[in-house]
Amino acid sequence: MDHDKEILELMKTRIIRSYKWRDDIIKPLSSELEIDYDEFEQILINKLDMSSLEALHPRFESARPRCIKERLHADLRLCWLADVMEIVSPKEADKITSKITKEILDGLEYDKALEDGRHQLLKLIKE
Repeated sequence: MDHDKEILELMKTRIIRSYKWRDDIIKPLSSELEIDYDEFEQILINKLDMSSLEALHPRFESARPRCIKERLHADLRLCWLADVMEIVSPKEADKITSKITKEILDGLEYDKALEDGRHQLLKLIKE
């Protein structure tokens, strides 16, 4: 490996190994992919340039609400209740997932928030 490439890899490694990166990105995604932290770090180093790495954490944080909302949509079976059967309107589905997403972002445990969402959904479809 030439000297410039070694320096670039070192700089990328320093970004990736920062505390926030490890907790917010490396640990959860490597766990999801069922690979060790070092292997996932190396994938990011190989696949992303410096500017992408530097921008990834803020982009990760800004995508977090959308990802939570999509997960709730699936876990609440809104793909069936709203998208297929149409017994829940898109507006009502969005209202529930937005409220529950906010609760999760405010610190409520996902499973507890999901249970709250189920109760809201059940109340809505029984009306």
